Amino acid sequence: MKTFKLKGLKVMNNQEVSVQRKHIDLIDGLVINREDEHGWLIEAFTDRKYWDFFTSIKDTKELMIQVKITREENDPAFFLTEIVSINEIGDNRMNVLFQGKIVDHSKRRIEKLLEMIIEEGYQGRSLLEKFKELI
Repeated sequence: MKTFKLKGLKVMNNQEVSVQRKHIDLIDGLVINREDEHGWLIEAFTDRKYWDFFTSIKDTKELMIQVKITREENDPAFFLTEIVSINEIGDNRMNVLFQGKIVDHSKRRIEKLLEMIIEEGYQGRSLLEKFKELI
């Protein structure tokens, strides 16, 4: 098992008409490569103001997230995840645990691929299906 510091998190929220990228302000976090069939575990420790957002997407089975590992200036890594748990910590804090697989492509290739699919008119669920087909 290898553990890294989580320095940045964006959640790709797949809406019916578009994909929205939501930046999450972090207090702290970890990225763990479990080196097993369960893949990666990402823990985001953040402000409770994100509670409603995360509970609204908790049941999404294939949630794309973009993370920066170790340093903020590093290129982001993309993960196809699901939320394992959301926990209140104290009065104003929370953590979110994601589990999933890393998407092993460069940021530039992923962005070009998403741009191409959107330009072809894919939206919502069909956009996600087409994206998974092409990666």
